[in-house]
Amino acid sequence: MEDYILISWLNDYIFCPYSIYLHNVYSAVDTKLYYTTAQTKGAAAHASIDGAKYSTHKDDLCGIEVYSNHYGLCGKIDLFQQNKKLLVERKRKIATIYDGYRYQLYAQYFALLEMGYEVKEICFHSLIDNKRYPVELPSGAELDKFEQVVNEVKQFNPDQIKDTLVTNIQKCRYCIYRQLCDVTDYDEDSEKC
Repeated sequence: MEDYILISWLNDYIFCPYSIYLHNVYSAVDTKLYYTTAQTKGAAAHASIDGAKYSTHKDDLCGIEVYSNHYGLCGKIDLFQQNKKLLVERKRKIATIYDGYRYQLYAQYFALLEMGYEVKEICFHSLIDNKRYPVELPSGAELDKFEQVVNEVKQFNPDQIKDTLVTNIQKCRYCIYRQLCDVTDYDEDSEKC
């Protein structure tokens, strides 16, 4: 049987493939040692979903595990409003909807469909400003890109990436693993990789 990959790895991979490796290496370490203020606030904002306490509406599914056999993906959804057939991914603050965010939402969407749920709409919800951002259902070129990323993540080998990783100072600056990374030479003081 094919191994499943975590839905969250899709976003991690697009941000920096090596972050998947670092996440697994440091998963047993207390996050206080490497989380930035933004990650700590994001985790706190997500606590109600993780504890399935975000909604008490009987038709709302919060924090349930989902699986896609077709794509070999597993993870959790934030909120599925069954009566509206609406899948919602919550983020603490949304300034830009990145491809990685969308691909996570697509993965959740496909998993729910495979599990027998009818999903008509998908969106992001920004907690800080209480705004919703609708997202088109995946099709055409967007679906092709999503499937390409899923396949790349499945084939990812951290041993091979060290020689080919192209660092991006903008991403390195915001990476939670920047002080622990053994691939980049990112220096917060000089802002150079």
